Amino acid sequence: MKNYVQNGDTVGLPAPYAVNSGEGALIGSLFGVALAKYANGDPKAQWRTVGVVSLPKTSAQAWTPGQKVYWDATNKVVTSTATGNTLIGAATAVAANPSATGEVRLNGVAV
Repeated sequence: MKNYVQNGDTVGLPAPYAVNSGEGALIGSLFGVALAKYANGDPKAQWRTVGVVSLPKTSAQAWTPGQKVYWDATNKVVTSTATGNTLIGAATAVAANPSATGEVRLNGVAV
């Protein structure tokens, strides 16, 4: 088809702040995980928007597989707390309380 642009698993969008490889960011309504280290505003930043990734989480939470998880943009961690945060996907594995990271299946779009 003539109007196909790209797969969309990885997209190029300017970095909303400085990030290291593997760190998450909310860019408008899209959540992505940085493929490399990018400076604030880097127009060539590349972001993974789908798939399963291990991300920093609110340590004092326990997660169960399939549980909705949200991006806490203030603390730059994933949380199971919906209020004031943005849905980014679902947990794919048990995450204990306490634990520093959790496995997240990314939605591909923030709701």
